[in-house]
Amino acid sequence: MPQDPFEDFARARTPHLYRSAWLLCGHRAEAEDLVQETLAKVYVRMHRRLGPRLDNPAAYAQTTLSRTFISARRRRSSTETPYGDLPAGIAPDHAEAADLRVSLADALAGLAPLDRAVLVLRYLDDLPVDEVAATLDLSPGAVRNRSMRALARMRTGVTR
Repeated sequence: MPQDPFEDFARARTPHLYRSAWLLCGHRAEAEDLVQETLAKVYVRMHRRLGPRLDNPAAYAQTTLSRTFISARRRRSSTETPYGDLPAGIAPDHAEAADLRVSLADALAGLAPLDRAVLVLRYLDDLPVDEVAATLDLSPGAVRNRSMRALARMRTGVTR
């Protein structure tokens, strides 16, 4: 029985998508939800019989991840925060407690969703300006401008 190409794709791309999602969201659970929603959209697109064929599923997944994140942040409910205390018997995950991760997450959290997406795609995913512009439906000048301003805001926030 042949294996579904989506399964191979999902196994190969999930770690990269999760890394990008965690950098965008700053929280493990939100990142997992974002990756799951992205993979669901990619699955539907890969199994669609009508319409254009998906030539580059990895790029489509990255674009879908970024746009889904930005769309979710526009919703009113995106500012809700969960209860602060953990139930008894549940220990926090100390693997994410490194100082560098915390300061990066805090600095990214202080940015607008589109600025955060630009920085994650451009510097952490190491995509060229043109590809970031195409992914986020911006001009290359807008990507460079947003990058410069977002980095300046991060620097002032981190050096407090």
